[in-house]
Amino acid sequence: MSLLKSLTFTSAPDKELINPLIILRQKLINRLEDQRLLAKDPLYAPKQRRWKKNPDGSKVQIEQVKQIKPWWQADANGNLVLTVRNGLKTLELEKGKPAISVGSPEKLDEVLGVLIAATKAGELDEALKGAKAITKEPKADTKPISDIKKRVFG
Repeated sequence: MSLLKSLTFTSAPDKELINPLIILRQKLINRLEDQRLLAKDPLYAPKQRRWKKNPDGSKVQIEQVKQIKPWWQADANGNLVLTVRNGLKTLELEKGKPAISVGSPEKLDEVLGVLIAATKAGELDEALKGAKAITKEPKADTKPISDIKKRVFG
């Protein structure tokens, strides 16, 4: 008991809810970092660990190559055009303009760096919100109160 008396006790703070927007930001930053590494090295292929079931029923962990497709392509003039994606959807960073004109391939790393900084600063939050529903609204009770009273009170 004398050891516990040397400690100062206090109430625990409420557990903060994780903002889903922060999670979306971090996922986008991770994907942009992968695109940046792919731009530097076309053979870049990160490995991920997966669990696989053997024919005898036991599970083993294996390393598998994760396929990353480039988000940029060359236009008719040979300039690069970059589209930012969230899952299967292309983010519209400016209304009606889903692509970013990069220009030469040397500028791709710089443009990806700017996008990472903008994501960290929260400038792409509106585009992320538009691409994915972040919060689910609770369903409204569609039954009239009189029906509920009849079921409860008979």
